[in-house]
Amino acid sequence: MEDHKKTGTTTVALKCSDGVILASDKRATMGNFISDKEAQKVYQIDDKIAMTIAGGVGDAQTIVRLLRAETKLFKMNRKKPITIKAAATLLSNVLNGNRYYPYIVMSIIAGIDKEPRVFSIDPVGGLMEEDFMSTGSGSPIAYGVLEYEFKKNKTVKENLPIAVRAVKIAQERDSASGNGVSLATITNDGFKMFDEAEVKKILNSLN
Repeated sequence: MEDHKKTGTTTVALKCSDGVILASDKRATMGNFISDKEAQKVYQIDDKIAMTIAGGVGDAQTIVRLLRAETKLFKMNRKKPITIKAAATLLSNVLNGNRYYPYIVMSIIAGIDKEPRVFSIDPVGGLMEEDFMSTGSGSPIAYGVLEYEFKKNKTVKENLPIAVRAVKIAQERDSASGNGVSLATITNDGFKMFDEAEVKKILNSLN
C-alpha cells in the first residue's frame, strides 16, 4: 500500500442524545508525501446515514458507491429506508466475503433511525457498536480526548466541540493527519455537512 494514496487519517464518530456526529481530518498521503490536502473522509450514504473511512482511497470510494447503491435499492424494494444496523451488517458481510483479498479500509457507519447508533467495521468485517469511536493512525490520540471529555447524554450541539477537539489534537501529533477538519451531523432533521466557516468558528471557540 505504500505506493498508493492512503488517507492516513483521524476519524471520529459520537453518539449523542439527539443524533450523531462524524468528523475527520483532510490529509491523504503516499508514503511520506502529502498527496491531497482536501481528501474526503466523511460521506453521506442515505438521508440519515453517513460513514467515515480510514485506509486506501480507491477502496474507500468503492465501498461508498456500493453502500449508496444498496441503500437506494433497499428503499425502492421495501418502501422504507434501511436501518443503521442493517447497513453496517451489509458492509460487514461484503468485507468478510472479501477477506482473502481485503478492502484496506476501516469504516464507521453512523446515523439515526429509532435512535442514534454508531458502528465500526474492520477490514475483514468485524462489527462493533459503541457510543464513540475513532479510526486511523491518529485514533489513539483522539481516543484520549474522547475518553476524558465525551458524555453519553449530551446533545449534538454540546458534543460538537469535543469531536472537533479530538481531531484537532490528533493532527498535532500524527503526521498522517492534518489540513483541517471535516464535520457532519445527523439528527431527525437529516444530514448536515458543516462548511469551512462553521468549523472555523468551533475551532476558535476551543482556544
